[in-house]
Amino acid sequence: MANDSVFDDERWFVINGRRWRRTDPSLPAGLVAALTSHLGRGRSGVRRAKGDLDATSAARRRVDLAKHGLGERGPYWWDEPEVERLRRARQALRELEELEG
Repeated sequence: MANDSVFDDERWFVINGRRWRRTDPSLPAGLVAALTSHLGRGRSGVRRAKGDLDATSAARRRVDLAKHGLGERGPYWWDEPEVERLRRARQALRELEELEG
């Protein structure tokens, strides 16, 4: 995309003038893939929930957990020790898997 660019030491990226935090690059690829899969399912759930407040809330919870696990929300990943970031990502994945029952 013409509007995409790398910004601030690759901690952020910009799309259409809006700045977004990047995924923590220290996370193992398998963990990122699992969290990203949950993120996609959560986003899909938000779209499908139209008008169902409980379904919307549950889907948004999934999105929020996945984004926290990926380091895209919550404390800045670059300000924390890598071991804490990995712990948070694994905890988010456990919680997401529990949501599936």
